Amino acid sequence: MGAQLGKKGFVAEINVTPFVDVMLVLLIIFMVTAPMMTEGLEVNLPQTQAVDTLPTGDNTVILTVKADGSLFLNDVPTGVETLGTQLVAVVKNQNKSLFLNADKDVPYGVVVGVMGRVKAAGIEQLGIVAQRIDDLAPDTAAPGQVPLQQGRGR
Repeated sequence: MGAQLGKKGFVAEINVTPFVDVMLVLLIIFMVTAPMMTEGLEVNLPQTQAVDTLPTGDNTVILTVKADGSLFLNDVPTGVETLGTQLVAVVKNQNKSLFLNADKDVPYGVVVGVMGRVKAAGIEQLGIVAQRIDDLAPDTAAPGQVPLQQGRGR
């Protein structure tokens, strides 16, 4: 019996080829889906030249004002009446950064009213999201228009 076991024996090596195949497939899936998860709401942002890139991560909250005046707090619809309490719960109590993402067609009074509610909620620092007009190639723009890149201004 010892002679038969010596010829065949047990294989003590791990075959890592299937493991590597699965990991590469998962990597490709995450690379394709990650940009889709950070898109946010579609708004036509105002343009400016001095803009930093918008930080991403779990420590930021984006307050969006669409062209029709509707409000969204991180893609969740909200009302003007409940905005103050939601900002305290989501931003101030959790010590997060708040950015205002307002469509350029929203009346100035609506934006100022939203900023007043942010200030009344006790949030002192508010980042303003804008698009950069000086970074993209001119061949992707319409005639007389400079392409845009998302960023934030202060």
